[in-house]
Amino acid sequence: MIKISQLIKFSLVLAALYPCGMVYSSDKSGAIQAQAPSKQGELKGQVLDEFGPITGASVFIKGTSRGTSTDTDGRFSIEIKPGEVLMVQYLGYVTEEITYKGEPSVTIRMKEDNLMLEEVVVVGYGIQQKVNLSGAVSQLDGKALASRPISNVSSGIQGTMPGVTVTSGQGRPGQDGSTIRIRGVGTLNSANPYILIDGIESGSMNQIDPNDIESISVLKDASSAAIYGSKASNGVILITTKRGKSGKPRVSYNGYIGISNPTAMIDRMGSLDYATLYNKALVENGKSPRFSDDDIQKFRDGTDPYGHPDTDWYDLAYQSGIQHQDNISISGGSENVSYMTSVGYLYQTGILPNSNRQQFNGRTNLDVKLSKKFTVRTSLAYIKNDYKDPNSSYAGGSSDQIVRQLNIIAPWIPNRNEDGSYGTISDGNPISWLDLDQTVDRYNDNFTGILAADYEIIPGLKATLQGAYVKNSQHYKAFQKFIQYNPNKASEPNRLDERFYFWDRTNFDALLNYEKGIGKHNLKGLLGWHTEKYNYSYNKMYREKFPNNDLTDMNAGDPSTQKNEGLTRELAMVSWFGRINYDYAGKYLLEANFRADASSRFAKDNRWGYFPSFSGAWRLTEEEFMDGTKNWLDNLKIRASWGLLGNQDALSGTGENQDDYYPWMNTYNLDGSYPFGGSLYAGYYQKGYRIPTISWEKARTYGFGLDAMLFGKLSASIDYYDRK
Repeated sequence: MIKISQLIKFSLVLAALYPCGMVYSSDKSGAIQAQAPSKQGELKGQVLDEFGPITGASVFIKGTSRGTSTDTDGRFSIEIKPGEVLMVQYLGYVTEEITYKGEPSVTIRMKEDNLMLEEVVVVGYGIQQKVNLSGAVSQLDGKALASRPISNVSSGIQGTMPGVTVTSGQGRPGQDGSTIRIRGVGTLNSANPYILIDGIESGSMNQIDPNDIESISVLKDASSAAIYGSKASNGVILITTKRGKSGKPRVSYNGYIGISNPTAMIDRMGSLDYATLYNKALVENGKSPRFSDDDIQKFRDGTDPYGHPDTDWYDLAYQSGIQHQDNISISGGSENVSYMTSVGYLYQTGILPNSNRQQFNGRTNLDVKLSKKFTVRTSLAYIKNDYKDPNSSYAGGSSDQIVRQLNIIAPWIPNRNEDGSYGTISDGNPISWLDLDQTVDRYNDNFTGILAADYEIIPGLKATLQGAYVKNSQHYKAFQKFIQYNPNKASEPNRLDERFYFWDRTNFDALLNYEKGIGKHNLKGLLGWHTEKYNYSYNKMYREKFPNNDLTDMNAGDPSTQKNEGLTRELAMVSWFGRINYDYAGKYLLEANFRADASSRFAKDNRWGYFPSFSGAWRLTEEEFMDGTKNWLDNLKIRASWGLLGNQDALSGTGENQDDYYPWMNTYNLDGSYPFGGSLYAGYYQKGYRIPTISWEKARTYGFGLDAMLFGKLSASIDYYDRK
């Protein structure tokens, strides 16, 4: 319902100045003479990118075992003979080759290899080169999100990935997240994808600033998503946040200002046309017309603005909304420590009065290399997201009824009468609800903390331990005020509905990753263990008949109208999983995944679910018979996959309606009442009967695909899949 009609966007990147010194023109390789030699045969130099020094770049002599790496200032020193070739490599940059001709020193400016960056894709518990994928995976670079004027990430991915359908949500600030479906609706139950931020389950894309995102990967088929087992049947979305890179501090600012207006409005008739056609409809149904000729004339000439008005309800209600977002980050690091810290602020007003959203978020990611084999990573993120929605006085709790009434109320109803009172229909007056400044308030807090450690046991074998804690809370408050519209019409008594939602999740993961290459044979293996504990609580309080509209504390309401309710839920899971990737000469690719999940939501004998998948691919462009296509066809790959995925949320309700959270367990309702001895007594009863053998919902998926890259710029993918 909202579109951005005007936009001002600006960004700024600041980096530390390069060290001063002598600079000469460079040749094609990038070498620049600048210093006097320190001794014969020793070459000194510095490696830079557009922001400054590169720490940890590999510098070696081609065809030999002699090599070194750059220090925190990007400097290196190496023994070299004239005629030998100096090579410099760093992940994500084009490799530089320089033939040494006896110059005393060099400065090498490296350029990003955009093609290579695009080929590295984030998958479950790791990364893979895109050309070596045998499953259906799409990835979006974070830069594409940062350049869009969006208030939530789900809207930002709309129209960017094949097989991912994003349906725009409602226009109200804070609740404008979109509905995401990966390859359609695959269940009669919950069809939401599994969303993870830095490997930790999130459940929502509103818990991250788009400016903090490095990439988004969508795992669409069974072979790519099966590593997540019981939660993956509707697809998986992996969000990776930015981390620090070696070099001097880089300060970046990104911000935008936008204006939103309602679009695609209904073209409403004025009172004259409305009354004329209404009379005609009555007559054609054998009834008397409602409006006389005198009424029609007054609608026409506007001589009676209170008795015969022509009210433009849209004009009275809707307004232009303003939103602006600001994000500032600082990143950098040395050979052993890298960091990224960011803070952001978002303010948004809606197209209805009293509708707004304020968001503050902060994030810090830190990587520390304690030794050549031992690395520690931490991530801390906090987001405070508060939003207000105008409340109606008829079927309140949101602005839904306000919008509905604006669409149906006739233009011959005055907004205000001559005495200042409100004109009404049976439901009331939507403008009066807006004039009262009554809102539904939601105050949200989310915290995520991650601590991980990587240890290289032997070359090619790495162990990872990771713990994470996520906490989310919401305070919901809706005070519905009393209105005396006019002497003959009043609203229902004022009332207060106040709710508290809370959940937290504690995760622990242990991983073993192995990678080995022998000749043209390449093998990668993953073995993992995962456990989690989830807690949820909900409490609601309610009272009516407050003395006035200014006393909004719960105690001020009439105790006889008091209602309350609450519940708790908990879940524990244990999982084992593994993956094997094999390729021969980059031509023939095989992958197998397996995951076993046990959930406390099911009975003891039925809580384990098993989710295997298999996939294979053939890169035809690596075959000799395709050599003639090298000048225009960069990649041609055929894929096939089969797998089982699970859905433990198949029978879940949401919020306070989680009656089926334990779908196997017969439970009792406590709200029963029974007459006994002439009095009414409270009691309990069994509302429904459950099947103790119930377990996971499973989805079987198989598919075939073809990927192609032409002229280094044009890529295409075709997929056929079947899901049951």
